[in-house]
Amino acid sequence: MNSALFFIFGILIVALGLGLRARHGKDMSFEQWSVGGRGFGALIIFLLMAGEIFTTFVFLGGSGFAYGKGAAAFYLLGYGSLCFILSYWLLPPIWRYAKEKGLLSQPDFFAKKYESPALGVLVAVVGVVALIPYLVLQLKGLGIIINVASYSSISSTQGIWIGAVIVALYVFVSGIHGSAWTAVVKDILVMFVAVFLGLYLPYHYYGGIGAMFEALNQAKPGFLALAPIGQSTTWYASTVLLSTLGFYMWPHMFTATFAAKREDALRKNAYVLPIYQLMLLFILFIGFAAVVQVPGLPGSEIDLALFKISLQTFDPWFVGVIGAAGVLTAVVPGSMILLTTSTLVANNIYRPLRGGASDAQVGLVAKVMAPCVMLVAVYFTLGGGETIVSLLLMAYAFVTQLFPVLLMSLRRNNPVTRPAAFASIVVGEATVAWVSLTKSTVGALFPFLPTPLLDLNVGIVALALNVITLVVVTAATRKPENAGSRRVKEA
Repeated sequence: MNSALFFIFGILIVALGLGLRARHGKDMSFEQWSVGGRGFGALIIFLLMAGEIFTTFVFLGGSGFAYGKGAAAFYLLGYGSLCFILSYWLLPPIWRYAKEKGLLSQPDFFAKKYESPALGVLVAVVGVVALIPYLVLQLKGLGIIINVASYSSISSTQGIWIGAVIVALYVFVSGIHGSAWTAVVKDILVMFVAVFLGLYLPYHYYGGIGAMFEALNQAKPGFLALAPIGQSTTWYASTVLLSTLGFYMWPHMFTATFAAKREDALRKNAYVLPIYQLMLLFILFIGFAAVVQVPGLPGSEIDLALFKISLQTFDPWFVGVIGAAGVLTAVVPGSMILLTTSTLVANNIYRPLRGGASDAQVGLVAKVMAPCVMLVAVYFTLGGGETIVSLLLMAYAFVTQLFPVLLMSLRRNNPVTRPAAFASIVVGEATVAWVSLTKSTVGALFPFLPTPLLDLNVGIVALALNVITLVVVTAATRKPENAGSRRVKEA
């Protein structure tokens, strides 16, 4: 057994131990299991939300995107800061309303605001459809990390099953408390690995960060500038905008807000998390450092850039440390995604269909759903094919379609009607699904547009149709005697 395995299995055992221990002293009611009894302070909320940022998509995909796409990867830094600035105003009223009404999930919020259980079910379905491929992404990344970091001693399939069992077990037992405590270890280890690699590799191979960029520019001229077409400035700006609006529309990020003890914990995080995002810069440095040192990675193998350069640079024991950090980037976000998906199915699909189900019954269903959802995700991970890939590509634009209806619900006097809220989400989701599955582009849909607009992210088109539908259907369905606005309680 090589030394890397000791670190990989060691961190998995630590994650399992912390996850199971986290329930100690808690009664594990449904509220405790799903939102921590709304008792998390600023530090735990910070670690929990920061833990959701650094997923395998960032650890592998961020460095791989920098390796394969160059300057386009900087969009991660753009939206990763703007979404937290937005959260300063967005999250406190959401938290206040959720606490006042005793809400446990994102669909609860929409259903209560618009007094429409049907809207809650729709939002729950949107959440599940978006979260399953996101969980699949974590499992695929986990399999790759364990396989490569163990020098192929453990296959990707074995790694996926090991991680899936551990996550499902501690989510079943401890709920969000397990995710919070494993996030503490994860953030410390990932921060160390990211900063160390991001500084060490440029200095080791090039003599400095500036020298690395000079060498990269000589090897691949224009690589560090946005493309004139395709991933251009228009694509960059529209993608940053779409990602900023959609970040807290992910059900697990939305629900994590409910766990805060006070609303000032959310505001404190709003001005600390953008600084924490600077760690992404070091992840990008790793990808840039690998361009010259590990050239020619084809297609999807660009996601292996971080490990390819690490394998040729460090001893096996340190590759194990890197692998351990990578494992936690899958385990912690994966646990929150699993927890949220199980809660959505139990609380917002099972409860309305069952009628009259108690919190205890719904809580039991949610816990039982955790391993069931994980089995579905493992199935798609091991044999999902192109369908799941298409779903993954459209997931971010998918959840962003909830933003206009959410934003209007926070107004003191919300003019949007229930039919308009329902219709606008359906139109937005249908548009995203269609353009993603047909692989359409803005240029193909609207060839008459000026050249700079042809590279718009197609999610923006869906969002525009969403807003138009919201306005038109509201005007058509508002009762004459209520033409001013439908009053909705201030958040």
